[in-house]
Amino acid sequence: MRITMYDTLLQLPLFQGLSKNDFTEIIGKTKFHFTKYYDNKLIANQGDVCNKLMFLLNGKIKSLTVDYDNVYSLSETLNGPTVIEPYSLFGMKPCYQATYTTAGNVEMVSISKTAILFELNNYDIFRINYLNILSNRSQITFDRLWNTHIGNTREKIVNFILIRCNRADGEKLLNIKMNDFAHLINDTRINVSRVLNEMQSEGLVELSRKEIYIPELSKLTIDLF
Repeated sequence: MRITMYDTLLQLPLFQGLSKNDFTEIIGKTKFHFTKYYDNKLIANQGDVCNKLMFLLNGKIKSLTVDYDNVYSLSETLNGPTVIEPYSLFGMKPCYQATYTTAGNVEMVSISKTAILFELNNYDIFRINYLNILSNRSQITFDRLWNTHIGNTREKIVNFILIRCNRADGEKLLNIKMNDFAHLINDTRINVSRVLNEMQSEGLVELSRKEIYIPELSKLTIDLF
């Protein structure tokens, strides 16, 4: 069973490019904590200290981020294999930016911050992969922030959602009042309501009271950016 888990780990960007010898060496001296979770189990709370890297190997998890003013929240579904918030392990506020719960049975593995610093950091490939992940996120976020209020109403709606997502694909659920949404993207309530209803007629979103459900985010970005 663990051989399968290690094979899955090698699919993650952080470990890609490592030779078999290097990875065998890492396994021999680095403590991997393997955990199985059942459905609807809490993994981490928004605001909890992030002192380890957690990897989702198999299954699905839900992330829920609530803004500081409690005006809106955004939920995502993440599929394995993936790493959870590698950008939250360091910095001035090393805390999780979302709450994570399981969506079905999942398998996870974690590595302590100490092991990352004093063991995995000795491998050039791992260190470069980690820096690339952090740099890519920073660059993408900068581009989206720069264009937050640029473009038509549809572009601003999509950009608002994109900038707050871990991934630019998969299903999302945005809980927000129409007036608040219009205010946050510097537009009018009439425009936001009209465009969202157009998107619903195209099968891109499903609207209900204070909720915008997006079955597949990547479909919103086609021919838009």
